[in-house]
Amino acid sequence: MKYHPIDRNLFIKNRKNFMAQMKPNSLAVFNSNDLYPVSADTMLPFEQQRDIFYLSGVDQEESILVLFPDCPKEKYREILFLKETNEHIAVWEGEKLTKEKALETAGVKTVFWLQDLEKIFAELMAYADTVYVNTNEHYRAAVETETREDRFTKWWKAKYPAHSVAKSNPILQRLRSVKDQTEIDLIQTACDITNKGFRRVLGFVKPGVWEFEIEAEYMHEFLRNRSKKFAYTPIVASGNNANVLHYIENNQQCKDGDLILMDVGAEYANYSSDMSRTIPVNGRFTDRQKAVYNAVLRVKGDATKMLVPGTYWEEYHVEVGKLMTSELLGLGLLDKADIQNEDPNWPAYKKYFMHGTSHHMGLDTHDYGLLHEPMQANNVFTVEPGIYIPAEGFGVRLEDDVVIQEKGVPFNLMRDIPITVEEIEDIMNS
Repeated sequence: MKYHPIDRNLFIKNRKNFMAQMKPNSLAVFNSNDLYPVSADTMLPFEQQRDIFYLSGVDQEESILVLFPDCPKEKYREILFLKETNEHIAVWEGEKLTKEKALETAGVKTVFWLQDLEKIFAELMAYADTVYVNTNEHYRAAVETETREDRFTKWWKAKYPAHSVAKSNPILQRLRSVKDQTEIDLIQTACDITNKGFRRVLGFVKPGVWEFEIEAEYMHEFLRNRSKKFAYTPIVASGNNANVLHYIENNQQCKDGDLILMDVGAEYANYSSDMSRTIPVNGRFTDRQKAVYNAVLRVKGDATKMLVPGTYWEEYHVEVGKLMTSELLGLGLLDKADIQNEDPNWPAYKKYFMHGTSHHMGLDTHDYGLLHEPMQANNVFTVEPGIYIPAEGFGVRLEDDVVIQEKGVPFNLMRDIPITVEEIEDIMNS
Protein backbone atom coordinates (compact mmCIF):
# COMPACT_ATOMS: atom_id res chain seq x y z
CA MET A 1 0.00 0.00 0.00
CA LYS A 2 1.17 3.52 -0.69
CA TYR A 3 -0.36 4.97 2.47
CA HIS A 4 1.26 4.98 5.89
CA PRO A 5 0.05 2.31 8.38
CA ILE A 6 -3.16 3.20 10.22
CA ASP A 7 -3.37 2.80 14.00
CA ARG A 8 -5.15 -0.53 14.54
CA ASN A 9 -7.02 0.97 17.49
CA LEU A 10 -9.37 2.58 14.94
CA PHE A 11 -10.45 -0.84 13.68
CA ILE A 12 -10.62 -2.33 17.18
CA LYS A 13 -12.95 0.51 18.17
CA ASN A 14 -15.06 0.14 15.02
CA ARG A 15 -15.58 -3.58 15.67
CA LYS A 16 -16.49 -2.92 19.29
CA ASN A 17 -19.09 -0.34 18.23
CA PHE A 18 -20.56 -2.70 15.64
CA MET A 19 -20.75 -5.70 17.96
CA ALA A 20 -22.46 -3.61 20.64
CA GLN A 21 -25.46 -3.30 18.31
CA MET A 22 -25.73 -6.95 17.25
CA LYS A 23 -28.56 -9.18 18.42
CA PRO A 24 -27.85 -11.76 21.14
CA ASN A 25 -26.14 -14.94 19.94
CA SER A 26 -25.53 -13.65 16.42
CA LEU A 27 -22.54 -13.54 14.11
CA ALA A 28 -21.71 -11.19 11.25
CA VAL A 29 -19.66 -11.91 8.13
CA PHE A 30 -17.80 -9.45 5.91
CA ASN A 31 -16.11 -10.41 2.64
CA SER A 32 -13.47 -8.69 0.55
CA ASN A 33 -14.34 -7.62 -2.95
CA ASP A 34 -13.50 -9.84 -5.88
CA LEU A 35 -10.71 -9.22 -8.32
CA TYR A 36 -12.65 -8.31 -11.45
CA PRO A 37 -11.46 -9.47 -14.91
CA VAL A 38 -11.12 -7.19 -17.91
CA SER A 39 -10.22 -9.74 -20.59
CA ALA A 40 -7.66 -12.50 -21.15
CA ASP A 41 -5.50 -12.48 -17.99
CA THR A 42 -6.00 -8.78 -17.20
CA MET A 43 -7.65 -7.74 -13.94
CA LEU A 44 -8.92 -4.38 -12.74
CA PRO A 45 -6.87 -2.89 -9.88
CA PHE A 46 -8.14 -4.30 -6.61
CA GLU A 47 -10.42 -2.11 -4.50
CA GLN A 48 -11.24 -3.34 -1.03
CA GLN A 49 -14.85 -3.61 0.09
CA ARG A 50 -15.17 -0.63 2.38
CA ASP A 51 -17.01 -2.34 5.25
CA ILE A 52 -14.39 -5.01 5.87
CA PHE A 53 -11.73 -2.31 5.64
CA TYR A 54 -13.65 -0.14 8.14
CA LEU A 55 -13.81 -3.02 10.60
CA SER A 56 -10.34 -4.54 10.12
CA GLY A 57 -7.97 -2.41 8.03
CA VAL A 58 -7.35 -5.49 5.87
CA ASP A 59 -6.71 -4.29 2.34
CA GLN A 60 -6.31 -7.43 0.28
CA GLU A 61 -8.47 -9.82 -1.72
CA GLU A 62 -9.89 -13.15 -0.49
CA SER A 63 -10.28 -12.04 3.11
CA ILE A 64 -13.23 -12.66 5.44
CA LEU A 65 -13.98 -11.13 8.84
CA VAL A 66 -16.34 -12.91 11.25
CA LEU A 67 -17.65 -11.22 14.40
CA PHE A 68 -19.42 -13.34 17.04
CA PRO A 69 -19.37 -11.44 20.37
CA ASP A 70 -21.45 -14.04 22.27
CA CYS A 71 -19.53 -17.09 21.10
CA PRO A 72 -18.87 -19.44 24.06
CA LYS A 73 -15.30 -19.87 22.80
CA GLU A 74 -13.58 -16.54 23.36
CA LYS A 75 -11.01 -17.07 20.60
CA TYR A 76 -13.84 -17.26 18.03
CA ARG A 77 -15.39 -13.86 18.88
CA GLU A 78 -13.29 -12.13 16.23
CA ILE A 79 -11.82 -14.14 13.35
CA LEU A 80 -10.01 -13.25 10.16
CA PHE A 81 -9.81 -15.77 7.34
CA LEU A 82 -7.01 -14.96 4.89
CA LYS A 83 -5.57 -16.41 1.72
CA GLU A 84 -2.54 -18.42 2.79
CA THR A 85 0.64 -16.76 1.65
CA ASN A 86 3.85 -18.51 0.60
CA GLU A 87 7.19 -17.79 -1.04
CA HIS A 88 5.82 -18.31 -4.56
CA ILE A 89 3.06 -15.73 -4.02
CA ALA A 90 5.56 -13.33 -2.47
CA VAL A 91 7.78 -13.55 -5.55
CA TRP A 92 5.03 -13.22 -8.15
CA GLU A 93 2.52 -10.92 -6.46
CA GLY A 94 4.27 -9.46 -3.43
CA GLU A 95 3.84 -10.32 0.20
CA LYS A 96 0.37 -10.97 1.57
CA LEU A 97 -0.71 -10.67 5.18
CA THR A 98 0.79 -13.22 7.52
CA LYS A 99 -1.03 -14.10 10.73
CA GLU A 100 1.38 -11.88 12.64
CA LYS A 101 0.94 -8.98 10.23
CA ALA A 102 -2.85 -9.37 10.38
CA LEU A 103 -2.73 -8.96 14.16
CA GLU A 104 -0.58 -5.87 13.72
CA THR A 105 -2.93 -4.40 11.11
CA ALA A 106 -6.34 -5.31 12.52
CA GLY A 107 -5.82 -6.21 16.16
CA VAL A 108 -7.56 -9.57 15.52
CA LYS A 109 -5.82 -12.36 17.43
CA THR A 110 -7.51 -15.35 15.76
CA VAL A 111 -6.47 -15.79 12.15
CA PHE A 112 -7.12 -18.85 9.98
CA TRP A 113 -6.33 -19.58 6.37
CA LEU A 114 -9.32 -19.70 4.02
CA GLN A 115 -8.95 -23.45 3.57
CA ASP A 116 -10.21 -23.85 7.15
CA LEU A 117 -13.32 -21.70 6.62
CA GLU A 118 -15.98 -24.40 6.16
CA LYS A 119 -14.81 -26.44 9.15
CA ILE A 120 -14.64 -23.45 11.51
CA PHE A 121 -17.87 -21.95 10.17
CA ALA A 122 -19.74 -25.21 10.87
CA GLU A 123 -18.70 -24.99 14.51
CA LEU A 124 -19.68 -21.32 14.73
CA MET A 125 -23.11 -21.97 13.22
CA ALA A 126 -23.78 -24.65 15.85
CA TYR A 127 -23.54 -21.88 18.47
CA ALA A 128 -25.26 -19.05 16.59
CA ASP A 129 -28.96 -18.31 16.06
CA THR A 130 -28.70 -15.33 13.68
CA VAL A 131 -26.35 -14.36 10.86
CA TYR A 132 -25.84 -10.76 9.75
CA VAL A 133 -25.49 -10.41 5.99
CA ASN A 134 -23.74 -7.39 4.51
CA THR A 135 -25.98 -5.96 1.80
CA ASN A 136 -25.34 -2.71 -0.07
CA GLU A 137 -28.32 -0.46 0.62
CA HIS A 138 -26.83 2.92 -0.23
CA TYR A 139 -29.49 5.17 -1.72
CA ARG A 140 -27.46 5.60 -4.93
CA ALA A 141 -26.48 1.93 -5.29
CA ALA A 142 -27.41 0.16 -8.54
CA VAL A 143 -25.32 -3.03 -8.43
CA GLU A 144 -25.83 -5.66 -11.14
CA THR A 145 -22.67 -7.69 -10.51
CA GLU A 146 -22.87 -10.66 -8.14
CA THR A 147 -20.29 -9.96 -5.46
CA ARG A 148 -18.19 -12.28 -3.35
CA GLU A 149 -20.49 -11.32 -0.47
CA ASP A 150 -23.54 -12.41 -2.49
CA ARG A 151 -22.02 -15.80 -3.27
CA PHE A 152 -21.07 -16.37 0.35
CA THR A 153 -24.60 -15.53 1.51
CA LYS A 154 -26.09 -17.99 -1.00
CA TRP A 155 -23.72 -20.69 0.22
CA TRP A 156 -24.42 -20.42 3.94
CA LYS A 157 -28.19 -19.99 3.50
CA ALA A 158 -28.32 -23.22 1.49
CA LYS A 159 -26.18 -25.09 4.00
CA TYR A 160 -27.76 -23.66 7.18
CA PRO A 161 -31.38 -22.79 6.30
CA ALA A 162 -32.66 -22.79 9.89
CA HIS A 163 -30.71 -19.70 10.95
CA SER A 164 -32.32 -16.28 11.18
CA VAL A 165 -31.03 -13.46 9.01
CA ALA A 166 -30.27 -9.87 10.03
CA LYS A 167 -28.75 -6.94 8.14
CA SER A 168 -25.44 -5.27 8.89
CA ASN A 169 -26.18 -2.29 6.70
CA PRO A 170 -28.39 -0.20 9.04
CA ILE A 171 -25.74 -0.48 11.76
CA LEU A 172 -22.94 0.43 9.36
CA GLN A 173 -24.87 3.34 7.86
CA ARG A 174 -25.01 4.97 11.29
CA LEU A 175 -21.52 4.04 12.45
CA ARG A 176 -19.68 4.96 9.25
CA SER A 177 -21.42 8.32 8.93
CA VAL A 178 -19.99 9.56 12.26
CA LYS A 179 -16.24 9.79 11.82
CA ASP A 180 -13.57 9.01 14.38
CA GLN A 181 -10.82 11.63 14.66
CA THR A 182 -8.39 9.20 13.00
CA GLU A 183 -10.74 9.01 10.02
CA ILE A 184 -11.05 12.79 9.87
CA ASP A 185 -7.26 13.02 9.83
CA LEU A 186 -7.12 10.57 6.90
CA ILE A 187 -9.73 12.57 4.97
CA GLN A 188 -7.75 15.71 5.78
CA THR A 189 -4.67 14.07 4.25
CA ALA A 190 -6.66 13.30 1.10
CA CYS A 191 -7.82 16.94 0.98
CA ASP A 192 -4.27 18.19 1.47
CA ILE A 193 -3.10 16.08 -1.47
CA THR A 194 -5.95 17.50 -3.55
CA ASN A 195 -4.80 20.99 -2.56
CA LYS A 196 -1.31 20.25 -3.91
CA GLY A 197 -2.82 19.00 -7.15
CA PHE A 198 -5.00 22.09 -7.57
CA ARG A 199 -2.12 24.48 -6.95
CA ARG A 200 -0.05 22.60 -9.51
CA VAL A 201 -2.87 22.97 -12.05
CA LEU A 202 -3.24 26.71 -11.36
CA GLY A 203 0.36 27.13 -12.48
CA PHE A 204 -0.12 24.91 -15.52
CA VAL A 205 -3.37 26.05 -17.16
CA LYS A 206 -3.24 28.46 -20.10
CA PRO A 207 -5.06 28.77 -23.43
CA GLY A 208 -4.45 25.74 -25.63
CA VAL A 209 -3.94 23.08 -22.96
CA TRP A 210 -6.09 19.99 -23.15
CA GLU A 211 -8.45 18.76 -20.48
CA PHE A 212 -6.63 15.42 -20.25
CA GLU A 213 -3.34 17.25 -19.69
CA ILE A 214 -4.90 18.90 -16.64
CA GLU A 215 -6.09 15.49 -15.46
CA ALA A 216 -2.52 14.22 -15.83
CA GLU A 217 -1.15 17.10 -13.72
CA TYR A 218 -3.49 16.13 -10.89
CA MET A 219 -2.56 12.46 -11.13
CA HIS A 220 1.15 13.28 -11.07
CA GLU A 221 0.77 15.22 -7.83
CA PHE A 222 -1.55 12.64 -6.27
CA LEU A 223 0.79 9.72 -6.89
CA ARG A 224 3.86 11.50 -5.59
CA ASN A 225 1.97 12.16 -2.33
CA ARG A 226 0.95 8.52 -1.63
CA SER A 227 -2.50 8.62 -3.22
CA LYS A 228 -3.02 5.64 -5.52
CA LYS A 229 -5.70 7.29 -7.65
CA PHE A 230 -8.54 9.76 -8.00
CA ALA A 231 -11.25 9.16 -5.41
CA TYR A 232 -13.73 9.08 -8.32
CA THR A 233 -13.61 9.59 -12.08
CA PRO A 234 -12.35 13.17 -12.53
CA ILE A 235 -14.31 15.88 -14.29
CA VAL A 236 -12.24 18.45 -16.20
CA ALA A 237 -14.85 20.37 -18.16
CA SER A 238 -13.96 23.47 -20.14
CA GLY A 239 -16.49 25.83 -21.71
CA ASN A 240 -19.89 24.31 -22.33
CA ASN A 241 -18.67 20.89 -21.16
CA ALA A 242 -19.25 22.19 -17.63
CA ASN A 243 -22.99 22.04 -18.28
CA VAL A 244 -22.81 18.25 -18.49
CA LEU A 245 -22.88 17.36 -14.80
CA HIS A 246 -20.91 14.13 -15.11
CA TYR A 247 -18.70 15.01 -18.04
CA ILE A 248 -15.71 12.64 -17.88
CA GLU A 249 -14.34 12.50 -21.44
CA ASN A 250 -11.78 15.23 -20.64
CA ASN A 251 -10.71 15.30 -24.28
CA GLN A 252 -11.23 18.90 -25.41
CA GLN A 253 -8.85 21.83 -25.79
CA CYS A 254 -9.24 24.71 -23.35
CA LYS A 255 -9.87 28.00 -25.12
CA ASP A 256 -9.01 31.57 -24.23
CA GLY A 257 -11.95 33.22 -22.46
CA ASP A 258 -13.52 29.97 -21.25
CA LEU A 259 -13.87 28.66 -17.72
CA ILE A 260 -12.83 25.17 -16.64
CA LEU A 261 -14.98 23.36 -14.06
CA MET A 262 -12.91 20.73 -12.28
CA ASP A 263 -14.50 18.19 -9.95
CA VAL A 264 -11.60 16.08 -8.68
CA GLY A 265 -10.34 14.58 -5.46
CA ALA A 266 -7.50 12.39 -4.25
CA GLU A 267 -8.05 9.26 -2.21
CA TYR A 268 -5.76 8.38 0.68
CA ALA A 269 -5.86 5.04 2.52
CA ASN A 270 -9.23 4.38 0.82
CA TYR A 271 -10.68 7.64 2.19
CA SER A 272 -12.01 10.18 -0.30
CA SER A 273 -11.77 13.89 -0.86
CA ASP A 274 -14.20 15.68 -3.17
CA MET A 275 -13.36 19.13 -4.52
CA SER A 276 -14.88 21.35 -7.20
CA ARG A 277 -13.23 24.51 -8.46
CA THR A 278 -13.88 26.65 -11.52
CA ILE A 279 -11.02 28.66 -13.02
CA PRO A 280 -10.49 30.90 -16.09
CA VAL A 281 -8.35 29.41 -18.86
CA ASN A 282 -6.49 32.70 -19.35
CA GLY A 283 -6.17 33.54 -15.66
CA ARG A 284 -8.81 36.31 -15.58
CA PHE A 285 -12.57 36.09 -15.04
CA THR A 286 -14.82 38.31 -17.15
CA ASP A 287 -17.24 40.50 -15.23
CA ARG A 288 -20.13 38.15 -16.00
CA GLN A 289 -18.17 35.05 -15.05
CA LYS A 290 -17.11 36.75 -11.83
CA ALA A 291 -20.70 37.70 -10.96
CA VAL A 292 -21.92 34.12 -11.41
CA TYR A 293 -18.89 32.74 -9.58
CA ASN A 294 -19.40 34.98 -6.56
CA ALA A 295 -23.11 34.12 -6.46
CA VAL A 296 -22.20 30.42 -6.19
CA LEU A 297 -19.58 31.24 -3.55
CA ARG A 298 -22.14 33.12 -1.45
CA VAL A 299 -24.59 30.22 -1.62
CA LYS A 300 -21.82 27.84 -0.59
CA GLY A 301 -20.89 30.00 2.37
CA ASP A 302 -24.47 30.38 3.62
CA ALA A 303 -25.29 26.71 3.01
CA THR A 304 -22.26 25.62 5.00
CA LYS A 305 -23.53 27.49 8.07
CA MET A 306 -26.72 25.38 7.99
CA LEU A 307 -24.81 22.13 8.48
CA VAL A 308 -25.28 21.76 12.23
CA PRO A 309 -26.47 18.90 14.47
CA GLY A 310 -30.22 18.36 14.19
CA THR A 311 -30.53 19.57 10.60
CA TYR A 312 -32.49 17.31 8.25
CA TRP A 313 -31.05 16.76 4.79
CA GLU A 314 -34.29 17.38 2.86
CA GLU A 315 -35.15 20.55 4.78
CA TYR A 316 -31.60 21.80 4.28
CA HIS A 317 -31.92 21.46 0.51
CA VAL A 318 -35.18 23.42 0.54
CA GLU A 319 -33.42 26.28 2.32
CA VAL A 320 -30.45 26.16 -0.07
CA GLY A 321 -32.96 26.39 -2.93
CA LYS A 322 -34.23 29.67 -1.48
CA LEU A 323 -30.67 31.03 -1.35
CA MET A 324 -30.06 30.03 -4.94
CA THR A 325 -33.36 31.50 -6.11
CA SER A 326 -32.37 34.89 -4.67
CA GLU A 327 -28.99 34.78 -6.44
CA LEU A 328 -30.50 33.77 -9.77
CA LEU A 329 -32.92 36.69 -9.55
CA GLY A 330 -29.95 38.99 -8.94
CA LEU A 331 -28.15 37.61 -11.97
CA GLY A 332 -31.19 38.12 -14.21
CA LEU A 333 -31.50 34.40 -14.92
CA LEU A 334 -34.92 34.24 -13.22
CA ASP A 335 -37.66 36.82 -12.80
CA LYS A 336 -40.57 37.07 -10.38
CA ALA A 337 -42.95 35.46 -12.87
CA ASP A 338 -40.72 32.39 -13.01
CA ILE A 339 -41.02 32.06 -9.23
CA GLN A 340 -44.78 32.66 -9.15
CA ASN A 341 -45.44 30.06 -11.84
CA GLU A 342 -42.94 27.42 -10.66
CA ASP A 343 -43.80 23.76 -10.14
CA PRO A 344 -43.32 23.04 -6.40
CA ASN A 345 -41.88 19.64 -7.32
CA TRP A 346 -39.30 21.23 -9.62
CA PRO A 347 -38.73 24.83 -8.48
CA ALA A 348 -37.62 27.48 -10.96
CA TYR A 349 -34.03 27.53 -9.65
CA LYS A 350 -33.62 23.92 -10.78
CA LYS A 351 -33.25 25.14 -14.37
CA TYR A 352 -29.77 26.39 -13.45
CA PHE A 353 -28.96 24.29 -10.34
CA MET A 354 -30.39 20.82 -10.77
CA HIS A 355 -28.37 18.68 -8.37
CA GLY A 356 -28.13 18.36 -4.60
CA THR A 357 -25.87 20.55 -2.46
CA SER A 358 -24.41 18.05 0.02
CA HIS A 359 -23.74 14.37 0.49
CA HIS A 360 -21.98 12.27 3.12
CA MET A 361 -18.30 11.62 2.43
CA GLY A 362 -15.68 9.26 3.81
CA LEU A 363 -14.55 5.80 2.71
CA ASP A 364 -16.88 6.24 -0.24
CA THR A 365 -17.16 9.54 -2.07
CA HIS A 366 -20.92 9.23 -1.64
CA ASP A 367 -20.56 7.71 1.79
CA TYR A 368 -22.95 5.86 4.05
CA GLY A 369 -25.41 7.93 6.05
CA LEU A 370 -29.17 7.73 6.62
CA LEU A 371 -30.66 10.86 5.08
CA HIS A 372 -33.93 10.64 7.02
CA GLU A 373 -32.07 11.03 10.33
CA PRO A 374 -30.79 14.38 11.65
CA MET A 375 -27.20 15.43 11.04
CA GLN A 376 -24.71 14.78 13.83
CA ALA A 377 -21.34 16.12 14.93
CA ASN A 378 -18.47 14.44 13.03
CA ASN A 379 -20.57 13.80 9.94
CA VAL A 380 -18.46 14.80 6.93
CA PHE A 381 -20.41 16.48 4.14
CA THR A 382 -19.62 18.11 0.84
CA VAL A 383 -21.06 21.55 0.07
CA GLU A 384 -21.30 21.99 -3.70
CA PRO A 385 -23.72 24.49 -5.21
CA GLY A 386 -23.47 25.33 -8.88
CA ILE A 387 -24.97 27.49 -11.61
CA TYR A 388 -25.04 26.11 -15.16
CA ILE A 389 -25.80 28.38 -18.12
CA PRO A 390 -25.59 26.56 -21.47
CA ALA A 391 -26.79 29.68 -23.32
CA GLU A 392 -23.71 31.55 -22.07
CA GLY A 393 -21.29 28.67 -22.59
CA PHE A 394 -20.13 28.10 -19.03
CA GLY A 395 -21.01 26.65 -15.67
CA VAL A 396 -19.64 27.21 -12.17
CA ARG A 397 -19.49 24.70 -9.32
CA LEU A 398 -17.60 25.18 -6.05
CA GLU A 399 -17.21 22.41 -3.49
CA ASP A 400 -15.51 21.88 -0.16
CA ASP A 401 -15.60 19.03 2.38
CA VAL A 402 -16.60 19.97 5.93
CA VAL A 403 -16.96 18.30 9.33
CA ILE A 404 -20.06 19.11 11.38
CA GLN A 405 -19.17 20.37 14.86
CA GLU A 406 -21.02 20.05 18.17
CA LYS A 407 -21.37 23.84 18.17
CA GLY A 408 -20.68 26.54 15.62
CA VAL A 409 -19.96 26.37 11.91
CA PRO A 410 -18.53 23.23 10.30
CA PHE A 411 -14.76 22.76 10.08
CA ASN A 412 -13.62 23.11 6.47
CA LEU A 413 -11.14 20.39 5.52
CA MET A 414 -10.40 22.37 2.32
CA ARG A 415 -9.80 25.71 4.05
CA ASP A 416 -6.32 25.95 2.50
CA ILE A 417 -7.43 25.37 -1.09
CA PRO A 418 -7.74 28.68 -3.01
CA ILE A 419 -11.34 29.55 -3.81
CA THR A 420 -11.92 33.31 -4.11
CA VAL A 421 -11.66 35.08 -7.45
CA GLU A 422 -8.74 37.12 -6.14
CA GLU A 423 -6.80 34.09 -4.87
CA ILE A 424 -7.21 32.20 -8.12
CA GLU A 425 -6.30 35.14 -10.36
CA ASP A 426 -3.28 36.03 -8.21
CA ILE A 427 -1.85 32.51 -8.32
CA MET A 428 -2.54 32.03 -12.04
CA ASN A 429 -0.83 35.33 -12.87
CA SER A 430 2.10 35.17 -10.46
